[in-house]
Amino acid sequence: MPGVEYFPGSAPATAPAPVVAPAAEKPGVYYNARLDPKNYLEGPLSPIASTRLRQMLARPGIVTAPGICDGISARVALETGFECLYQSGAATTASRLGQPDLAIATMNDFVGAAQMVCSINPSVPVIADADTGFGGPINVARTVKQYISAGVAGLHIEDQVQTKRCGHLMGKQVVSREEFLTRIRAAVLARDSVPNSDFVIIGRTDSAQVLGMEEALTRLRLAADAGADVCFIEGVKNAQLLKDTVAALAPKPVLVNVISGGLTPTFTYQEAEQLGAKIIIFSLVSCVAMVHAVRDAMRSLKKTGTDFSSAKGMDPKSFFEVMGLNEVVELDAKAGGSAFTI
Repeated sequence: MPGVEYFPGSAPATAPAPVVAPAAEKPGVYYNARLDPKNYLEGPLSPIASTRLRQMLARPGIVTAPGICDGISARVALETGFECLYQSGAATTASRLGQPDLAIATMNDFVGAAQMVCSINPSVPVIADADTGFGGPINVARTVKQYISAGVAGLHIEDQVQTKRCGHLMGKQVVSREEFLTRIRAAVLARDSVPNSDFVIIGRTDSAQVLGMEEALTRLRLAADAGADVCFIEGVKNAQLLKDTVAALAPKPVLVNVISGGLTPTFTYQEAEQLGAKIIIFSLVSCVAMVHAVRDAMRSLKKTGTDFSSAKGMDPKSFFEVMGLNEVVELDAKAGGSAFTI
C-alpha cells in the first residue's frame, strides 16, 4: 500500500498488497504497474471516464477542458464537441452559492455539482477541483471516494491553507511541504482502496507566488513521487516558465490553467501544447461569459420591456433540444411511452 511507511502501524488487516516499485524505479517512489501509462496506449477509448482520461493522457495531443459551472454550460460544451470538461471550484461556488472563491463552498456542494455534470454523458471525463481536500487526511480520503462515486474522472488537490482563495488572487498562504504531501498520499491511498479504480490524482501547488518557482517545482516532484499522476503549478507567468516547468517535471504530465486577466498568459491550447503542457483548463470561460450574456439580457429587458432581442430566435423547443430533449423523447418512445410525443 503506497504511503504506509508514513503512517506506522496504521495499515488495516484487510489492506491490499503493497505496491512495489520495479528495479527501474527509485526506492520509496509510488509505482502501480496497473496504472502505468503504457497500459493505456492501445485500443479504443473506454466508456469509463477515468480510463478514458488516462488514455487521453497517455496518447498524443493536449487535453483541452473548458470550465463549466452548471448543466447549461456542460450541455453547450458537449454540443460544441469538447471531449473533456473541467468543474472549476470558483465556477461551482459562484453558480451554486452566488459567492466568491474563498473556501465558502463545501465538499457536498462540489460533489452535488459533479453528480449532475457527470450524469449528462458519463463517458466524457470530468476533471474536478477539490480545493484543499476539505480537511485532514481522512477528509481528503472521503473527498476522493465521493468524487469517484459521483463519476468524476480525476481531481486536483492543492497546498493552500484551508481558508483558501482563488489561485489568481493575491495574498495566498500555503501549508508545509509535509502537509501537502500528506494530502496527496491520502488521496492515493483512498483511490487505491477502491477496487480497480484508475481515478486520476492531480497535485496542485500555489506556492510559486508565495515561495518561488523552485519551491513549487520541488513540491510537485515530491507529489509525483507520492503518487500524483499529473502536476499543476498555478500561476505560471510566461511561456518560458511553462516550458521549463514541463522539462523539470518530465515525464509527469503538466496541467496549465488559463484565466483571462489572471496570472497565466492567455495561451491558446495550441500554444500550450507546443510548450509541452498535456492538459489545459479554461476555468472561468463559462461563468464569465454567462455574466456578460445575462447582464446584457437583463439590461435589454429593463430598457425595452421584452426579451425578444436577447432570445435571438431561440424558442422553448430549441432551448430544450440543447438540454437533451430529443434523447429523452427517443428513450420514452423506445420504452413504449407516448407522454413526450411532440
